[in-house]
Amino acid sequence: MSDTEQRPPTLPRQRTCPFSPPPELAELRESDPISRMRFADDSEGWLLTRHADVRAALAARDVSSHPGKTPQPWRNLAPEMRAEQYLPGFLIFMDPPHHTRYRRLLTKWFTMRAIRKLEPRIEQIVTDTLDAMEAEGGTADLVQSFALPIPLLVICELMGIRYDDRVEFMDLVLRLQDLEATPEELGALGARMNQFMVDLCAAKRKNPGDDLLSHLIQDPDAQPALTDLEVAGIGVLMLIAGHETSANMLGIGTYTLLRNPDQWDLLRNDIGLIDQAVEELLRHQTIVQQGLPRGVTADMEIAGHPVRPGETLLASLPAANRDPEVFPDPDRLDITREHNPHLAFGHGIHLCLGMELARVEMRCAWRGLVKRFPDLRMAAEIEDIPWRDDQIVYGVYKLPVTWGEAR
Repeated sequence: MSDTEQRPPTLPRQRTCPFSPPPELAELRESDPISRMRFADDSEGWLLTRHADVRAALAARDVSSHPGKTPQPWRNLAPEMRAEQYLPGFLIFMDPPHHTRYRRLLTKWFTMRAIRKLEPRIEQIVTDTLDAMEAEGGTADLVQSFALPIPLLVICELMGIRYDDRVEFMDLVLRLQDLEATPEELGALGARMNQFMVDLCAAKRKNPGDDLLSHLIQDPDAQPALTDLEVAGIGVLMLIAGHETSANMLGIGTYTLLRNPDQWDLLRNDIGLIDQAVEELLRHQTIVQQGLPRGVTADMEIAGHPVRPGETLLASLPAANRDPEVFPDPDRLDITREHNPHLAFGHGIHLCLGMELARVEMRCAWRGLVKRFPDLRMAAEIEDIPWRDDQIVYGVYKLPVTWGEAR
């Protein structure tokens, strides 16, 4: 057998059903939950597919998120992206104590108390968005008319970013997540996004407002004070994490409900199920197809498998959230599901900082959508829907819908 034939298989990416992860992930979870895998950049590592193992790995102290300590399997990083000072403030690529410092400064903006204060404004954004959608006359692209503008308006307001900059921002975010992008392309796109935020921070230092970036620049708890480059890194992360994930979740989550009319009817008839519906949609449609790879820094063991320093772990959140050991009948959408310890927001020190904001956005958005358009339905066949299967964050590019008498 040749060296090529002896190498492990490539990471599964091809879906047979657009609403479910690649079927090979379920097979691996059953037969080989910690499996050797070959990633997109031709490096090798361990793929984790079981809920308990994914949770353990994300919480492990001897696992690093720093780009210089892992081959970063889902993208070929440009050399500058491996540097210690690449995008200061981009805390998803950091370990303690740097990660701890930034997260402490940001946490107060994303507590449940802080998000509750923002909720009336989110409700108004949803109402205004639905008003505009209704004015379109009975048909709309749900992505453009509903899923994209709501989280974009929320994050722009939170960060004090002009809504007029949305087109450039959305284009950059989308292209930065292209799984097929070259290192040169990613480096250039990252530089453009970074410069956009640096310029914004410089303007806010001169003329601060009542927004997240302005407060970070002036925060007395930041010792030493944050530089514009640090605040820019935080800003880029908040823009990508705060908009892209929520927007795609609203799009594909709505489509999933419409493809399961019994669940749509349940929610329409009992809006009190909205919290459970949000959690179940997060679990069922875990849209982060490939989480950030982690580098092992010390000898460790996961479910009896020895893992060595320098090796890479990649946790499959979609596979973990379909684990039948944790979720009975996991492939079925059930918005009445009560025990739902999903990992859609991750786990451990990198648990999504904005998860409560995302929950409120989805709760307000879907509650408003169901009330305003109780007879919402698809206006295209499933084979005509363009899927975002070429992106890190899964979803749909377009979702034609109709309501009322329109056909």
